[in-house]
Amino acid sequence: MSADQQVFHDYRRLLFSVAYRVLGSAADAEDAVQDAWIKWSSADRSQVADPKAYLTRIVSNVALERLRSTRHRRETYVGPWLPEPILTSGDTADAVTDAESVSMAMLVVLETLSPLERAVFVLKEVFGFSHAEIAEAVERSEAAVRQAAHRAREHVRARRPRFAADRSRQREVTERFFAAATGGDINTLMELLSPDVTLWTDGGGKVRQALKPVVGAQTVASWFAAIGTVAYQGVQPADMRAELLEINGGPGIVFTAPDRVIATVTFDFGPDGRITAVHNVANPDKLQAITDGTAHDVPTR
Repeated sequence: MSADQQVFHDYRRLLFSVAYRVLGSAADAEDAVQDAWIKWSSADRSQVADPKAYLTRIVSNVALERLRSTRHRRETYVGPWLPEPILTSGDTADAVTDAESVSMAMLVVLETLSPLERAVFVLKEVFGFSHAEIAEAVERSEAAVRQAAHRAREHVRARRPRFAADRSRQREVTERFFAAATGGDINTLMELLSPDVTLWTDGGGKVRQALKPVVGAQTVASWFAAIGTVAYQGVQPADMRAELLEINGGPGIVFTAPDRVIATVTFDFGPDGRITAVHNVANPDKLQAITDGTAHDVPTR
């Protein structure tokens, strides 16, 4: 490959990491990276002093515009809209900051920000860019970026717990949940769930899912205890396989039929280690990244 191709290749993982956190969609993030490649290919690269900053600026701007264009589609979505899950590598799990910033719980919170606030938050709080650098990337004044950063930071702080269970505890609880759900052990499920736990299910109108959040330990436990006894999306329990995998930087569960991935389940944890939220993605349009089986490294530098 040429020197210019090598430069782009060297930063490709970083560009995907930025775009995915801004968009919450692996497919859209890949498209944004491809658009960035096209712009990079046609640019006068002799004038580029810092390829990393230049490429990050391109992909940030592309992702922001794409987010604006998809906003209406998400607002008219059938049922809850959840981010598109991705498999992540063990290296990501070792970096707590990387894992938290790409977690399903964080991406759900970021979805409540305006497109500009989201892009600014990701670039400032996750990737450590200065206000001046972000202003150039999103084509706004530095004052506007500072205001957006402040609003976004306060918004996220109000909606994300300051302390959660450590990673080993999260893994332990997920493993126990996995065993209890596949074994129909409702009592253990009740122990693992916070009393006011919320289950969010995303079928996108493509498969039958709850159109509103399911709240309460008893109801959520009953939902998962039935996995081993009733058909799900036309798949009989005997034909369904469940596997513990790393999803979005933390432990999760992937459910598969003989011919397809049918759902992912990820969790949010409280300080006591109990599960406070469950995110269940079953829309087949959002499971392609899981089906592909590629574990993404989503670095922040």
